Amino acid sequence: MRAPLPESFDPEILKRTPVEPRLAATVVVTRDGEHGLETYLMRRQATMAFGAGQFVFPGGGMEDSDADLDVPWVGPPPAVWAQRFGCDERTAKGLVTAAVRETFEETGVLLAGPDEHTVVGDTSGDDFAGTRDALEKSEISFADFLRARGLVMRADLLGAWAHWITPSTAPRRFDTHFFVALLPEGQTVGTMSGEADKAGWLTLTEAIAAVDAGEMSMMPPTLHTCREIVQHAPSELLAAAAQRTIRTVEPRVVEHEGRYYLQSDIEDEA
Repeated sequence: MRAPLPESFDPEILKRTPVEPRLAATVVVTRDGEHGLETYLMRRQATMAFGAGQFVFPGGGMEDSDADLDVPWVGPPPAVWAQRFGCDERTAKGLVTAAVRETFEETGVLLAGPDEHTVVGDTSGDDFAGTRDALEKSEISFADFLRARGLVMRADLLGAWAHWITPSTAPRRFDTHFFVALLPEGQTVGTMSGEADKAGWLTLTEAIAAVDAGEMSMMPPTLHTCREIVQHAPSELLAAAAQRTIRTVEPRVVEHEGRYYLQSDIEDEA
């Protein structure tokens, strides 16, 4: 996959020491809509330092507490996720916790329940909204929140999907691990995240068509993930994730006939 960079691109950037990417997790939250598979997308505020104006899935950076604290957990253990993403167990634990925590902070969707067989019901009320705000401000940890509510995180409700790293030329970089999940029965999306100025459910075919028509903007990892997931029914998604071989994709800048392009070998990654 090759995308042209703006003609204003300065090749001197290629000589700079790359910024270390921050570990991050993002979750493609899906549901079976009236007109096909839908996903929840948010448009990042125009003032954001990274991805301004882009439609993205819920997610964000991994915190130290995600990896270091004893998070109540059921489902595949960190060792399984470490094998899936090719990382150490501490990082795997942090990424899975960050995926669930960030999804709850940004949407109110909570992949947790009283035990391994159940999931909490509607979390869109004021009580949970206050907790989301406290988590976002780091006033409480996700582990403490779960224990206070008598809940366990349902890692089995996530599927590992992809791994993308922001190009080395970018001033802000993320080492992002993509997960998929189904909207738990009885839950709805709560108040919109403050990082977004627009959000909602879209069928994947609508989202892809809007990007292709220039009506929406998405970064390549988001769009490519939409193109992959649209091929699956909601009931198949977690099973499809379990069958994937996850390879790291890090687009790079290449020069061709005097023009610069961002290129990745993504055709080999699907």
